[in-house]
Amino acid sequence: MNRVRSCVVVLLALVTPFSIAFAGGFQLNEVGARAMGMGGAFAAQGNDLSTMYFNPAGLAHQRGFGAYVGGTMILPSASYTNPAGTSTTDMVSQTFLTPNGYFGYGMENGLAFGLGVYVPFGLGTEWPAGWAGRYEALKADLQTFMVNPTIAYRVNDMFMFGAGVTYTHMKAEISYNVATYSVIAVPPTPAPTDGLVALNADGSSWSFDVGTIVMPTPELSFGLSYRHTSETDLEGDAAITNMQALQPFFPGGTGKTKITLPNQIWAGVAYKFSDALTVEFDYQWMGWSTYDSLNIDLPVGPIAPFPPQLGGPRPLQGPTKSAKAWKNTYLLRLGGEYKYEAWRFRLGFVYDANPQPNQYVEPILPDANRTEGTIGIGYRFAGNWQIDVAYQLIIFEERTVTGPPPTGDKNEFPGTYKNGANLFGLSIGYGL
Repeated sequence: MNRVRSCVVVLLALVTPFSIAFAGGFQLNEVGARAMGMGGAFAAQGNDLSTMYFNPAGLAHQRGFGAYVGGTMILPSASYTNPAGTSTTDMVSQTFLTPNGYFGYGMENGLAFGLGVYVPFGLGTEWPAGWAGRYEALKADLQTFMVNPTIAYRVNDMFMFGAGVTYTHMKAEISYNVATYSVIAVPPTPAPTDGLVALNADGSSWSFDVGTIVMPTPELSFGLSYRHTSETDLEGDAAITNMQALQPFFPGGTGKTKITLPNQIWAGVAYKFSDALTVEFDYQWMGWSTYDSLNIDLPVGPIAPFPPQLGGPRPLQGPTKSAKAWKNTYLLRLGGEYKYEAWRFRLGFVYDANPQPNQYVEPILPDANRTEGTIGIGYRFAGNWQIDVAYQLIIFEERTVTGPPPTGDKNEFPGTYKNGANLFGLSIGYGL
């Protein structure tokens, strides 16, 4: 009977895959190789075109036409060990490429215009077929593209201001298994194969960002920027197949939900110790508390003729609501750049605090506190050209979540997760 009841709430599982859009583990601040080499500590400098992501005021540094394009290659890894410690499953190896491009024009009167295109949320997970957590997750892929027209103005040598609007397009594709039955009876007969849920959804939204940079001296600069939350209405097709005796009661159809990305505040201070060495420290606040629950609107399916012993007649498919209760969190960033002739050498460090409560840790998103180290090299050539490369290592804390009360975390899929990621960035810039 308990397994039949699990099928009654199978549509609750549709809530889980959308959560990848909110994960600290799937937030991508690596949108330019120069800033990436400095650990993303860039809000107070903003002196290349990728500043349109970190702080739009930095666009006012631009004079004439400029372009800065590139991408980041991301290689994530994860493993899950069951609570008894007797079985470990490795996530399927994947490689992701996220592009970015920036174009700007600065006038002599201090006014500058720009356009940025980047991917600040994304990635995905894939676990092997038949693994123990297949009812939680098989595969998830999220693509989030942002287009960010920006304007900035340099008032004088001390003050710069900037603002932009952001168009966001999100696309999610996910799949996972569902336990089902070959015969509905008392007791029911479990099916030898699992049902499969596959969901494709997309949607778009608008938001804005503002920022300022203050330089009280040529050596010292302060940066402050704000990026507003965006609410994206997602709509897509849910296909529920191979449900055996329950198939008639899961017709799938069009699903709708709303994804609210967090608002962000960047505050940074940079100091030029010499003509060669600049160091910056940034604090990035993330408003993850916007993710307190997630609702999925699906058509109500046909009434299943269950006998009283199995709960009586009722529909198995319909709208669902799931609590998430995420918390606001922060990132600490420290980075530096050293210039030697045409070369630039960069180092960075990041601490990223996890927003996900133990109760909601899941294999589609095994997040944890992260420590990150970065290194980068840049080279200027042919007068107006530059090339930047960067490497970033992300080390997640090992995270163990436990099951039901009285002493557990109430997690539906307890176990231990070990994660990591390697990132490689490349950007090429040109400026008149």
